[in-house]
Amino acid sequence: MKNIAVLTSGGDSPGMNAAIRSIVRTVHQSNVKVQGIQYGYKGLIENNFIKLTPSNVGNTIHIGGTLLKSARSKEFYKKEGRKVAYKNLKKNNIDGLIILGGDGSLTGALIFSNEYNFPIIGIPCTIDNDIYGTDHSIGFATARETIVSAVDKIRDTASSHDRIFIVEVMGRNSGNLALEAGISSGSEMILIPEIHLDIDTIINNISKINKKKKSIIIIYAEGCKYGTGYEFANTIENKIKNSSVRFSILGHIQRGGIPVPSDRILGSILGYKAIEILLKGKSKKMIGYKNMDYNIISIEDSISKHKNIDTKLYEIAKIISKQ
Repeated sequence: MKNIAVLTSGGDSPGMNAAIRSIVRTVHQSNVKVQGIQYGYKGLIENNFIKLTPSNVGNTIHIGGTLLKSARSKEFYKKEGRKVAYKNLKKNNIDGLIILGGDGSLTGALIFSNEYNFPIIGIPCTIDNDIYGTDHSIGFATARETIVSAVDKIRDTASSHDRIFIVEVMGRNSGNLALEAGISSGSEMILIPEIHLDIDTIINNISKINKKKKSIIIIYAEGCKYGTGYEFANTIENKIKNSSVRFSILGHIQRGGIPVPSDRILGSILGYKAIEILLKGKSKKMIGYKNMDYNIISIEDSISKHKNIDTKLYEIAKIISKQ
């Protein structure tokens, strides 16, 4: 390969820039040129290519978001749009592509690679940590820290007013982010989509905790089926007499911020390894990090297989959170 390209797609996650930096500086050692595609698949269709060099990715490892920008692309869903994308790759003499993103981005990568037999390697980047084949995805650790920092502050006001506080966190249909943020912030209850209890059981548990502790923090994953945070707060207030309930939706603050060291390290590792396997001729692979080692799996497996929560961690959280 003489020329490769890299793009970031879907939701941004802290640590993407560390991965881009690693890709550029690693490939430079092999005398292969690298271009960045701005605004993800949208930029690929619009021929938005820029030259990347070891020097122009300097001083980026500590910056959140993505220096290549990101965007959603309805056109890439269509065959016509993907055909334009392929023509642009050939026009720019690109021999291989590295895609940073979550399951939606990786799904698009697989479809495109199958259609045009184009070499593609995927790197898992999502704060949801819902990608099969890697213990952590890039951005997860930073989002977890952001949540914990916010909960620490919310706990002060919850304690001052003897309130039950519901904190809604991201994760889509995965409870991984809520679970790890909940246990590390010392929350009294963690509600996640994977463990569905009936509402009366939940209310009964909250009531029991509330008798021991006047202020309670409940981490509520956005994929839970008990209504919005506002609706869930009203349910508690209506069912538990004299309770004072508030809710807070942390929202997109969880996707931003300075990446923590572990996300910078993970981005650097996966960026390096992505180049290694791409230059060896591999394609349609995702490079993850599992059990303290590289894990190379097919993109198809990464998007079709379900990543479970750590049930042991959930059981530990139940035991230690209520005392």
